[in-house]
Amino acid sequence: MGRVTDATPSALDLPGWRHVYSGKVRDLYVPADTAEGASPARMLVVASDRVSAFDHVLEPGIPGKGVLLTTLSLWWFDRLAGADGARSIPNHLAASHTLTLGADGEANTADDVQRLIPDAVTGRAMVVKSLDMQPIECVVRGYLTGSGWAEYQADGTVCGIPLPAGLSNGDRLPEPIYTPAFKAPMGEHDENISFERTVELVGAERAEELRDLSLEIYTRAARTAEGRGVILADTKFEFGVDENGVLTLADEVLTSDSSRYWDAAAWESGTTPEERMASFDKQIVRDWLAANWDKRGEPPTLPQDVVERTAARYRELLDLLTSA
Repeated sequence: MGRVTDATPSALDLPGWRHVYSGKVRDLYVPADTAEGASPARMLVVASDRVSAFDHVLEPGIPGKGVLLTTLSLWWFDRLAGADGARSIPNHLAASHTLTLGADGEANTADDVQRLIPDAVTGRAMVVKSLDMQPIECVVRGYLTGSGWAEYQADGTVCGIPLPAGLSNGDRLPEPIYTPAFKAPMGEHDENISFERTVELVGAERAEELRDLSLEIYTRAARTAEGRGVILADTKFEFGVDENGVLTLADEVLTSDSSRYWDAAAWESGTTPEERMASFDKQIVRDWLAANWDKRGEPPTLPQDVVERTAARYRELLDLLTSA
């Protein structure tokens, strides 16, 4: 999850759950009867309508954003669990595992899990299995853009990985590349690291598993998106390890907050980087802030038209991917 700032609103008081953490967008809860310091069997992850940029949580939020992000995550978890015709990738959703509910010891069903979600956060919350989260943010890039483009212009590399000469901003890479980052302590920026550094952090076997699984998921997701007229330019994954030592996909997955998605037709026909890489995310917010704020002090309030256009881009992506 992103780092929380002082501007982040207070979490909701949800019956049966106790708030333990807030990120820039998501809030994390444990069952209310969980003892301090104990590791719960399940948690509740709630996606808010908050929007962040340049390390600040902005006002106002994007109406419906939490539902849109959660809906898209759940759709991708289902695809990656085998609905796309490939092998099943383990994920953190409690509905795909056996939990115990109450003193009667009955095993849960998906409906039981759904009933654990309070009405106040219906549609934007997931009941998930507790995991030992890995300290690596697993980034996969299939296209040259963003900070990668800036580095390539200077050094011909992306995160230290050499690339062929002659590429342009927005070009597809010869093959997807894995560029991990170390998840920094709260309040600090994540740090791009080498694969060798991930070996030092988690061991050779786990580092290879994180890399290979990230590349597999990206390849599968990119193929699915292309079939719906959408380019998945890059994305980031987070993984945890369950009680059996199984590496498990966690947090959000392949949302417009964690990924760059472009319209494939615009990418093919566009004559400028802006036309080719108009993304289905909060780039509208970033662009407005860059033009109207010097990044000193508190950011200004977002205009209503910026909020509405951003919400429309989130909805458009969800419709393109899930309605096909």
